[in-house]
Amino acid sequence: MNPVLGRRPRILAATTAAAGLLLVAGCSSGGGDGGGGKTTASGGVPLVKAGQLTTCTHLPYPPFQSEIDGKVQGFDVSLIDLVAKDLGVKQDIVDTPFENFKTGAFLNSEQCDLAAAGMTITPERAKNVDFSDPYFDATQAVLVDKKSGIGSFADLKGKKVGAQAQTTGEEYAKSKGLDPVSFESSDAVLNGLRTGQVQAVVIDYPVVQGWLKDKANVDAFKVVDNLNTGEQYGFTVKKGNTELVAAINKAIKDAKADGTYKKLYEKWIGPYDAAAASASPSAS
Repeated sequence: MNPVLGRRPRILAATTAAAGLLLVAGCSSGGGDGGGGKTTASGGVPLVKAGQLTTCTHLPYPPFQSEIDGKVQGFDVSLIDLVAKDLGVKQDIVDTPFENFKTGAFLNSEQCDLAAAGMTITPERAKNVDFSDPYFDATQAVLVDKKSGIGSFADLKGKKVGAQAQTTGEEYAKSKGLDPVSFESSDAVLNGLRTGQVQAVVIDYPVVQGWLKDKANVDAFKVVDNLNTGEQYGFTVKKGNTELVAAINKAIKDAKADGTYKKLYEKWIGPYDAAAASASPSAS
């Protein structure tokens, strides 16, 4: 996900069944503490703003987070709403450049409590942030134009391949000797394929699943390969914020135990994959 330099963060209210909040334009003060005064929620969890769990994300990245009918919704949003509910607060979302998630910049400056952006757990990223337990197992898909003649990942050599900038899909393509065209967002990746800028894309399979719910996309494109890269997604918090990590892990565990996770998975992603519910805890 390519960062947009100079982009002003937007405060957005997450809307799910648990919290039907309206989209909030601009940067609000969150109770007059200027965003710098820390408060605590249930269980002694520290929060950067009173009465809310502030989440950094990068839009759009369906089905994990995107604006639908003027509201921020998605799989990540719904899971973090469960955390907010446990803490007795509401969730507010800040749209920020993706590079800040890798460095932990917005967490360290206490503009956000956590980051939720379909982010793969890696040792490099874990140097800057603390990860929750994995909440999703991800694979990479190769999506092609049906007229391209491409039948597998092996056929991508010499072809114009697209990927989302600074993601594991792009890194994987480069590691295999490809020189992918970088796009700022997942929507831009699909548009690049649709307009012929590239002949194929390498991107997270759940994203492709979302695209292929549209008949026009099904008619034009097809998945020719699914790459098991061993990726797992995690939510991130500022280094040392053990209380919030524990609260997130508890919400994930409870959701898997009571069937909520399965319902959200089927709503946002597709047919439930039991492997996603049996992911082992993160080393971080």
